[in-house]
Amino acid sequence: TSVCFPGFTPALLLLLLPPLALAHPLGQPATIKEPATDSCLLYAQNLLHNITAALAQKDLFNGFSCSGKNMELNDETRTAAVCAPKGSTCSGRTDSKFDQDSCVTEIGKDLTHYYRFFTAQPNNIFLSEKVLPGLGELMTYIFLLPTELMCVSFKAAADAASSYDKRLKLCKVLRGFQVRLITINRALGYMKSGEHMK
Repeated sequence: TSVCFPGFTPALLLLLLPPLALAHPLGQPATIKEPATDSCLLYAQNLLHNITAALAQKDLFNGFSCSGKNMELNDETRTAAVCAPKGSTCSGRTDSKFDQDSCVTEIGKDLTHYYRFFTAQPNNIFLSEKVLPGLGELMTYIFLLPTELMCVSFKAAADAASSYDKRLKLCKVLRGFQVRLITINRALGYMKSGEHMK
């Protein structure tokens, strides 16, 4: 099974492939767009809505309550700290400035991390129809990417879809992504407001 959506190019695919699959280090994201646009905010809000809907899929999490499970956050990025509004207090430290480029870079790392995870999942209609296209659209609007078409193939595994461990892992990662998307939405809204420029 494959899903196609606009905005992904072979250059971006290099960014998304595991490091061991490349003979050289991963490239950096394409030129950063102005992230605080109405379209970008809309895509971020829609993606959060779709992730929340994914967590409510009873068929996907049959046999356990996903809402009662721990979340797995991507701990390889500093999005929460770097994207905190100017003057906010985090861990007893007040940030006196806001670096938009650093924030957008960390957001890009998060989106790439979750993109890799979701494309590595066994066939899942909800992920392929709702989550991945929305994630692709958000990445397209944050970074300057040519509007070409790229198809992503999903791993086919007959028994994986019913594997408790795999479904539990998906639940925890989706919950972590939901929390991270709340942070991303707030950061994009903050940039849109222009408060960081004052």
